[in-house]
Amino acid sequence: MAGYGALIKEVGRGARGARSLDRPQAAALYGDMLDGRVPDMELGALLIALRIKGESCDELLGFHDALQARTARIEPPAGPRLVLLPALNGARKLANLMPLVALLLARRGVPVLIHGRHDFDSRENSFDLLRALGLEQATDLAAALAAGRPAVAPLDLLCPGLDALMALRPRLGVRNSAHIMAKLLDPAPGRSLRVVAVTHPEYLDSMSEALPALCRDSGGQALLMRACEGEAHAHLRRKAWMRRFGPDGSSELQTGDDDLNQPLLELPGIDDNAALIQDFLSGRRPLPARIEEQVEALDALARA
Repeated sequence: MAGYGALIKEVGRGARGARSLDRPQAAALYGDMLDGRVPDMELGALLIALRIKGESCDELLGFHDALQARTARIEPPAGPRLVLLPALNGARKLANLMPLVALLLARRGVPVLIHGRHDFDSRENSFDLLRALGLEQATDLAAALAAGRPAVAPLDLLCPGLDALMALRPRLGVRNSAHIMAKLLDPAPGRSLRVVAVTHPEYLDSMSEALPALCRDSGGQALLMRACEGEAHAHLRRKAWMRRFGPDGSSELQTGDDDLNQPLLELPGIDDNAALIQDFLSGRRPLPARIEEQVEALDALARA
């Protein structure tokens, strides 16, 4: 694709003056980004312009078209859908309970793939926590899933181009569209349940608009939810806002109200965080209600 300057002129006029790309334009542009064909200066300008403008629904759908064409495929084991849990942020102030969700689902016989990367010096690394729990990154994902434990994949194993775009965050100083696209990555179309955990309210709106089309296209299911510090587990005190999307439409999943009496589990460090998760798994500590609700919802959707 040529003419990056013309595209920058379209999307780079600021939040009010910018115009969005249509789906084919967005797919062609993002394909060039993923393939490393956009020169550095133009790439930086486009990523920052899109961040300021915000991605439209057509742009998200086009980006997704390009992403899926370059994503490795996995054949999940027979049975429930493969639950896809992105690990893209790490813990900042609170304990990271995303691995607990994964292990509880695996205990129920639901296959789980955790994928992502870590770039934050100021946050605890989710992959260090997974290793402390005995969950190492795998290269043979089908074999790891067949073993009945959550499989862990670095993002570059599934889509090297997307991993390269995410790796620009420290250089650019801010996240770019790759961060939200990693939450939509689907290596098992039609057999997956994507967990799309977002923090900012505007992404709840944009994902609510894009996910119906994505699920119709793939025949998959998705759970859109509020993240806890960016990770794919429910906040222990807040109402676990969750909405299901599938080829047949969407529905809000009912959960309990805010529970300000629930103690917050402050970030204890990797080893203590792993020990905390083991305590929940063994029954030495009762499971938080919000985590139970999330696991129940994912289990039901994986078997739908």
